[in-house]
Amino acid sequence: MTQLTIEEHLTEDDRRATLEADALAGLTSSPKRLSPIWFYDERGSALFDEITRLPEYYPTRAERGLLTAHASEIAELAGADTLVELGSGTSDKTRLLLDALVAREGRCRYVPLDVDATTLVAAAHSLTEAYPGLDVHAVAGDFHQHLDRLPTDGRRLIAFLGSTIGNLRPDERRRFLGDLDCCMTSFDRLLLGVDLVKDVTRLHAAYDDAAGVTAEFNRNALRVVNRELDATFDADAFDHVARWVPDAAWIEMRLRARAAQDVKIGALDLVVHIEAGEEILTEISAKFTVDGVTDELYQSGFVVERTWKAGDDDFLLVLARPYC
Repeated sequence: MTQLTIEEHLTEDDRRATLEADALAGLTSSPKRLSPIWFYDERGSALFDEITRLPEYYPTRAERGLLTAHASEIAELAGADTLVELGSGTSDKTRLLLDALVAREGRCRYVPLDVDATTLVAAAHSLTEAYPGLDVHAVAGDFHQHLDRLPTDGRRLIAFLGSTIGNLRPDERRRFLGDLDCCMTSFDRLLLGVDLVKDVTRLHAAYDDAAGVTAEFNRNALRVVNRELDATFDADAFDHVARWVPDAAWIEMRLRARAAQDVKIGALDLVVHIEAGEEILTEISAKFTVDGVTDELYQSGFVVERTWKAGDDDFLLVLARPYC
């Protein structure tokens, strides 16, 4: 019989406090910055979904191809009866792993963790309809704060897909992976999806598509700030910039003001002056090498058991276990 449990560890007040703190710190810093959390209202989520289907945007197709080809092997190696997904979103690619785990174990428990409770609940209900007998224990929370709230029983495969880890700076990655290691047992496995370093032309195209969808996605962050914090950004007066930073091995997404603006942020009782040509950093997307991600994982307490690579340097899936 299907069981559905939903835990909420993020209230609307928590979310509001996080948004206000991020905007205050980021827009008064030099250079200015905003967290990627500002991209994702209903319109932003729809734009990102459109991005994943663009011809230039290879990561989603490459990762899905790897999961399609190797999900059964991953399930066999992990030996898991529970799938935990961090940043689960709509749980779309999850079904490939669930199919493999259910085929191996006969039944499976699914534990999605996401900050968006509305999307989380909708996805959970959809999966319980698609998989009779599936136990879903959904957790509305932040993987930076609530890893210790995840259920710990069973043999868990913890999936962190979409190269979301690339949105974290090296110190943030170390902290996250260290926290995750502390929450895992020797029976658990980590499945990590990472984008690989590749030709800069392909990277630029993926983050600055010809149709301008990524540019609209980037500007949507300002529109969300306007609505959530009673701000006055002229979002259409910013150009989208995607820049490869070779020393850091990441793509930066920025918004560059075409003219000076004085932006009132009513919720913070703040006025932010932006010069013509000034940029706001909205996202980084780090790219990895096989040796580099293996070393990062080892330094955080993990041993890599298997890797699967799409193309020459398209995308990498990594299966790892805690080494103590």
